Amino acid sequence: MLLNLIVPRINDYMTDAIVEWIYPAEGQHLDIGAKLLDLTVDLSAAAPHDCPPISHYRIVLRERVWLRRLAVSRGETAPVAATLASFTTEPDEPTDAVSSRPIRTATAAILHQPAWDWS
Repeated sequence: MLLNLIVPRINDYMTDAIVEWIYPAEGQHLDIGAKLLDLTVDLSAAAPHDCPPISHYRIVLRERVWLRRLAVSRGETAPVAATLASFTTEPDEPTDAVSSRPIRTATAAILHQPAWDWS
């Protein structure tokens, strides 16, 4: 079964997210709880503050799959609902079909990782 991951709408005022970190490689088998991506959401254009309202999030898997294709690169900005990656439930399934459903994930707020600034 072909599954997809899109940029989730984490906040009502969110328009896009920056892909800060990509953990798995294409073709890798991933178990439940595997880290997929870290995203940064900047709401400063939608909600003026004394300091920028920037939040960081991690997307983790809630099912076993194979990562078949990444549609984004580290540092890229992607709009809400844009495809981030494609997955399959079996390692040899074709990837040229229409996605059956979104992949099951969980999103958690995280603290900024200084290592992101060093690469």
